[in-house]
Amino acid sequence: MLPRFPAVARSLSLASLLVAGPVAALELPLPPPGEDIVGQVQVITAKYEDTFADIGVANDLGYLEMVAANPGVDPWLPGAGTEIILPTRYILPPGPREGIVINLAEYRMYYFPKGQNVVHTFPLGIGREGWGSPIAHTTITAKTPNPAWYPPKSIREEHAADGDPLPAVVPPGPDNPLGPFKFKLGVPGYLIHGSNKKFGIGMRVSHGCFRMLNNNVLALAAMAPVGTPVRIVNEPYKFGVSGGKIYLEAHAPLDDHGDPSVVDKHTAVINALLKREELVNSIRLNWDVVREVVAAEDGLPVAIAEPDSAVAASVPSTEM
Repeated sequence: MLPRFPAVARSLSLASLLVAGPVAALELPLPPPGEDIVGQVQVITAKYEDTFADIGVANDLGYLEMVAANPGVDPWLPGAGTEIILPTRYILPPGPREGIVINLAEYRMYYFPKGQNVVHTFPLGIGREGWGSPIAHTTITAKTPNPAWYPPKSIREEHAADGDPLPAVVPPGPDNPLGPFKFKLGVPGYLIHGSNKKFGIGMRVSHGCFRMLNNNVLALAAMAPVGTPVRIVNEPYKFGVSGGKIYLEAHAPLDDHGDPSVVDKHTAVINALLKREELVNSIRLNWDVVREVVAAEDGLPVAIAEPDSAVAASVPSTEM
């Protein structure tokens, strides 16, 4: 097992990076031009009754990202006095910073309101194995408060087979799995919506739609109009620049066909780097650190290189 604070300790001193106690993480100022990182890692001290699910809800974090950032800690009973890392520092996803961007591998949404120099970020529940959420460029086509739920035939059949038959329509209220609000997307059959269950945000639990905490979906509803672009990507490895250094943030890749091999992961990292053409020919990568970050998959941005205009980044073979 990697030591506690594995990624943080390699990139900066704890004192310079960690913020004691929770701070607002939903709305973050955008970084200066040419930079890509927002937020700060935080550390809190667990109380006896705390669970990762409760801590995540209180800090707008999903369950699996809490588990990844705190290896070796029991998510159901961390223990009074245990220091818990809140992974609230993010490399912004690649591509245009506009509208809604959903990164499936992070279980996270980023919303860039037009004309404002901020980003809002929210944890998501996404499609489980066999019901994967789509990768797409689409838009919000409709907004509905207090929606009724009309379970499609496939879901009714699944529930009936499990001895839990569903009605043809579930009215608004506490038993409605869509929660207090839904956004219809241009991709047929897919929604962004609230939930009547707190557990499952930040996990693969849905039939392909995107679940949000109810307070978060209501906050988004107040900001994002019909017509907002929605870009859905699957980027387990994100590269970014901050303070003259290059960072890598690694998440466990999504796969419905078994765990990706080490070679597959290394190839995916190289492909992600090659998308950042402005970096490829101007940095010297520390591949030992890159390998550690990929192995940890803890979702924490880690410094892996500094710009070096005289040295092109040498891409090693896919053997690790």
